[in-house]
Amino acid sequence: MFTVEQRDHLRERLLGLAEQDAAIVGAAVTGSCAVDGGDRWSDIDLVFGVEGALETALHRWAEVLYRDGEAVHHWDLRAGPAVYRVFLLSNGLELDVAFVPAAEFGPHGPSWRTVFGRPAPEKAIPAASRRELTGLAWHHALHARVCIRRRRWWQAEHWISALRGQILALACLRLGYPTGYAKGAHLLPADVTAPLSATLVRVLDEAELGRALDAAASALIAEVSQVDPALSGRLAPLLGAGSSAP
Repeated sequence: MFTVEQRDHLRERLLGLAEQDAAIVGAAVTGSCAVDGGDRWSDIDLVFGVEGALETALHRWAEVLYRDGEAVHHWDLRAGPAVYRVFLLSNGLELDVAFVPAAEFGPHGPSWRTVFGRPAPEKAIPAASRRELTGLAWHHALHARVCIRRRRWWQAEHWISALRGQILALACLRLGYPTGYAKGAHLLPADVTAPLSATLVRVLDEAELGRALDAAASALIAEVSQVDPALSGRLAPLLGAGSSAP
């Protein structure tokens, strides 16, 4: 397991290498370390503004990390013109480096600290849509019920867990907390989270999956009713407890 000192030393070394790379015209620290220094378990999040072809920079930087014996694997997440290259290092540290065209180098939120370069003006990220979160929730509930009836236990468990995630996101949205990746879930009050304990699947069989799904459906209906009682009333007959029975 990496130490804080190892993490911070590597981050500074990479930023130093970026300043020496003619193709990197801007660099920034993002994530928790850009705001409050992070904690013992925080990873490294960087953004590099690239002049020229991204693929060339991606290849060159991957060579550096593998050559130094630090990287054991990586994968890419593409978002618009940006490529987020995610490395796993030999000490268990995750390193996320976003390579973006020079013109796109700039913050998308408060978790940003410019190290060098001239960032573009901040671009607002669209807020999570209550309609989309609700739609995904009832979608997951319907698919979970179908999977139970098809006796596809693992797939049913997948959809029940996904439904729970949407309920948490809806509650976070309502109360003004971060919605993505359950980042605001620990801030939710107990009266919201306690009923969700019943949605955890303990055994992969028909009765248990049905019980957990009924609990999740009831929690969803209760959450939706906090903001849109009319919609909750329309969903309840379709998603209410007991409808998972064959």
